[in-house]
Amino acid sequence: MKLSKICAGAGVDCPEGGDTNVTGFAIDNRKVAPGTVFGAFQGTQVNGEDFIPAAIEAGAIAVVARKEVKVDGATHIATDTPRKCFAEMAAQFFTPVPEHIVAVTGTNGKTSCVEMTRQIWRMSGERAASIGTLGVTTPDESVSTGLTTPDIVTFLSNMSGLAREGVTHVAYEASSHGLSQYRNEGLPVMAAGFTNFSRDHLDYHADMEDYFAAKMRLFDEVVSDGATAVIWMGTGDSGWNKRVVEHASKRGLNVMTVGEQGEHIRLTRREPTQLGQSLTVEHEGTERTINLPLIGAYQVSNALVSAGLALATGIDASRVWDAVARLQPVRGRLERAVIAPSGAPVYIDYAHTPDAIEAAIAALRPHVTGRLITVFGAGGDRDHGKRAPMGEAAAKASDLVIVTDDNPRGEDPAEIRRAVLEGAPQAREVAGRREAIHAAIAEAGRDDIVLVAGKGHETGQIIGSGENMRVHPFNDVEVARECAAAISRGDA
Repeated sequence: MKLSKICAGAGVDCPEGGDTNVTGFAIDNRKVAPGTVFGAFQGTQVNGEDFIPAAIEAGAIAVVARKEVKVDGATHIATDTPRKCFAEMAAQFFTPVPEHIVAVTGTNGKTSCVEMTRQIWRMSGERAASIGTLGVTTPDESVSTGLTTPDIVTFLSNMSGLAREGVTHVAYEASSHGLSQYRNEGLPVMAAGFTNFSRDHLDYHADMEDYFAAKMRLFDEVVSDGATAVIWMGTGDSGWNKRVVEHASKRGLNVMTVGEQGEHIRLTRREPTQLGQSLTVEHEGTERTINLPLIGAYQVSNALVSAGLALATGIDASRVWDAVARLQPVRGRLERAVIAPSGAPVYIDYAHTPDAIEAAIAALRPHVTGRLITVFGAGGDRDHGKRAPMGEAAAKASDLVIVTDDNPRGEDPAEIRRAVLEGAPQAREVAGRREAIHAAIAEAGRDDIVLVAGKGHETGQIIGSGENMRVHPFNDVEVARECAAAISRGDA
């Protein structure tokens, strides 16, 4: 494809050299081949502009960079917003893409929503995939792991590859990092979901307003004109969700609100059952009773936002609600790992913010007749300000809290635990995560429930930073099963 054609499609002025053939896009100079367009961006740790000469030497025929940057030996696509410009150009190159694309943002629930949306589509007969924290999940249920929002080249390449494999429907997670760094631009996004908003990632964003503004790029700029915004409106939500409605309305999007306060999908009743919960939902003048095979109020919000996204992509309502009643648990999201020798179930959840811990505990509480035992820690080299509130959230609603390690990275694990314990002074401190999980399962009685929070689907414990960083194999589900087996055998 000619560079001039790519520039024209992206609305970018093309300087001399427009007749050159483009063979690919890269933001890593080590991945540059002859004919590549190179994106040179300023980063928090690495400045891509420093690698422009190496990229040109490797064969880059064009460089997207700031106007003041010097580019010799290749066409300089000069712009004030190089990340955005590069993304829009790359989107012209990576084609085709699936016909139906939706995105989900919010602090918690993104992973569950994109996976549940994929499940609803699949059960409705569509070839569907999801992209997010769990990786790329394809129609045959195969998963390749990845970041919540991969770099723009990987993201667009994945989208195009899925389309070439016959995938017609894709749901992806739109994280605040990805949105602020233009890592999911240029696609025809026909619907976007918003789950909830609470403190997280303030090690990256300046404050809550900056964090919220990053989320709002999805509705203000990324989605297509005339797209549908599916927004959760629950009884206990703060004013953030109402502000999302305002953003979507100002943009002229079709607004679909769901939840107890929803106008389009209204939840009128929710009752816990032995294996899930019974829901009464009003939609288009019809009241339906749905037996959702998942526990927890927040799983209801995820399921209903997902139902809204499926409806927004043209799936028949009867198919959507039938599929909601058959949703399967999402890996690492209130996943029951094992039944302890005492009979107590052990659940694994990805909760790693105060709100998420509170929601996970609230989800399990109706099913507890004994004690709720919560094991968790806080990540190192991340938002320090959420550690004590995480401890407070766990202590407030648990009967026993065990504070342990969770990806300490470059920090002293003991200092991280100390910060968490400020919010949970009565909690027990067990440094080793395996030892903490073992202690919780060993102590759990027949009527108790154990919640191990923080890692969810993750399969490693990150220790150290930079060149000294090591990822030690650690899977909460597997460790919980191993501990239960050891206790059953009578091992110490």
